[in-house]
Amino acid sequence: MNDPAPRSAARTAVGVTGELLITVGVLLALFVVYQVWWTDIGSARAQAAADDELEQAWDAGQDPRVANPRGRGGIDPHDDALEDGTAFARLYIPAFGSDYRFAVVSGTTDAALEIGPGHYTETQGPGEAGNFAVAGHRVGRGAPFNDLDALRTCDALVYATASEWLVYRVLPVDAPDAATARAQAEECLSPETAERVTTGTYEGLSGVSVVRPEDVWVIDPVPGLSDPDVPEQLPLTTLTTCHPQYSASERMVVHAVLDRTEPRVPGRVPAELEG
Repeated sequence: MNDPAPRSAARTAVGVTGELLITVGVLLALFVVYQVWWTDIGSARAQAAADDELEQAWDAGQDPRVANPRGRGGIDPHDDALEDGTAFARLYIPAFGSDYRFAVVSGTTDAALEIGPGHYTETQGPGEAGNFAVAGHRVGRGAPFNDLDALRTCDALVYATASEWLVYRVLPVDAPDAATARAQAEECLSPETAERVTTGTYEGLSGVSVVRPEDVWVIDPVPGLSDPDVPEQLPLTTLTTCHPQYSASERMVVHAVLDRTEPRVPGRVPAELEG
């Protein structure tokens, strides 16, 4: 007769393996729930508090980007006087719906990005010539930049500061050549800006791209150009996030150029935010 012991041991081993796999699966599922759901709750609360504090400052006629008395005084272009995680602007992306609105905070530390999109403080400020660069999470923690890959040429990125509205337009996406890129850019930009952003030092700069984590040139004053003394730099904004979802192996990058500014007047918003 065959000895049933080996078969019994095999069944036991299969059962133990199955239980281990189920346990691992449950743990992974719980981790995903934590990453996507629980961190979203915490970040939503932190974002709401930061946005409320920003609104109170603006209502009081204060600009968080004005240096404190211990600083150099005046507007600090690199937010050196701002405490990490302090909100100083708001970002609206109309293509993501009328309810898309995030307070932008100073810094890109883990703690700052728990609150919302964070300004790379070594880059320029809103509206300034150069590159106002902002990072944000793509999964969990509010996921403010989850849908960056959906942006297309000429989509608006609208910032509010203490005194201004700033309307940026996404640069040409997937244009096969400079002539096509310029034609696309002219759909939303002045002929002069469209030419500048698609020729010379800016030629080939895509509105949406994927790069390696070490490609920090994307937040340079002129992305990809190491010389900081380029005359007449265009005012750009750059958004960065992890790519693909649930991974940090690459970075998704959005580049946009300033189209226009408008004063912030009570009861009025840019046309891009109406309706």
